[in-house]
Amino acid sequence: MSASNIVHLLGDDGVKLDKRAPSVTLIVPVFNEEASISAFLGKVTPVLESIRPRISFEILFVNDGSQDATERLILSAAAEQKEIGLINLSRNFGKEAALFAGLRNARGAAVIPLDVDLQDPPEVISGLIERWLAGAKVVNARRKCRDGDSWLKRVTANSFYRVFNAMAEQPIPQDVGDFRLFDREVVDAICQLGERSRFNKALFSWVGFEADEITYERPARAAGESRWSYWKLWKLALDGIFASSTLPLRIWTYIGMVMALASLTYSFVIFVQTILFGNDVPGYASTLILILVFGGINMFALGIIGEYVGRIYTEVRQRPVYIVRSHHPASHTDD
Repeated sequence: MSASNIVHLLGDDGVKLDKRAPSVTLIVPVFNEEASISAFLGKVTPVLESIRPRISFEILFVNDGSQDATERLILSAAAEQKEIGLINLSRNFGKEAALFAGLRNARGAAVIPLDVDLQDPPEVISGLIERWLAGAKVVNARRKCRDGDSWLKRVTANSFYRVFNAMAEQPIPQDVGDFRLFDREVVDAICQLGERSRFNKALFSWVGFEADEITYERPARAAGESRWSYWKLWKLALDGIFASSTLPLRIWTYIGMVMALASLTYSFVIFVQTILFGNDVPGYASTLILILVFGGINMFALGIIGEYVGRIYTEVRQRPVYIVRSHHPASHTDD
């Protein structure tokens, strides 16, 4: 049920209460985040309580194969707060898979993914919901600045957005992460997309729908350490580009045409020189350079093709994106 057809009834205190719509679901992927769970709940719970007269909530944690006390802490909190649910994956499948698991199991009329490290401020949730109730199907939360990130991370992130949007068939909004709100209709559309190599930001943009936007200041991480190394970010960037565009393949068609033309031109020049001046056999250096350059370009082109072939192999095996070890749904529901 979307925001446009929610029926409100007047409560005893004069506040409008939603009696028919399911709760808004917060999806929180976690991996070895025992240091962040208590701080997150301590910050998000008062925010949700302030909105609760109008809308109720479900907090759905997705435990992505944590090896520390993350699962135990969440279950302990769930025993005290009936709105908390938990999905345990059988191993670490990665954040993209964990977020997809949350989307497929969310019960809310609207869904909000956010990080447990509090870099996605819970205070922004009320603004997202207001835009949704006003009719937006998607409400993006855009970071005003990335001062909390290192210089290298800011540069690489900006470069990625420029490269991705130049190549992708459907661009993604810059400085908008997973933190945003989706209407149930959008969530259902996203869950219909069956690819195994998932880059969620691109999928979120691909499905379309009416989008609104709010901005926020992104604070530093409240506790724990980020699990995103530069190598993991690099692999995620490659997944995003190769899963969202065939332009890298098409580029090599044009590069091949240019190289073929250059080769024919060079061959003609050598032919004319040989006819007019004879063949004095020099040219070892130029020949070696040409071999190395063309060999390097060919290897790079084969690497691009290999990236796509590898993803084809992943898709045709049709393995599940994730495997659920156990599911502890929230005991509270408005259905």
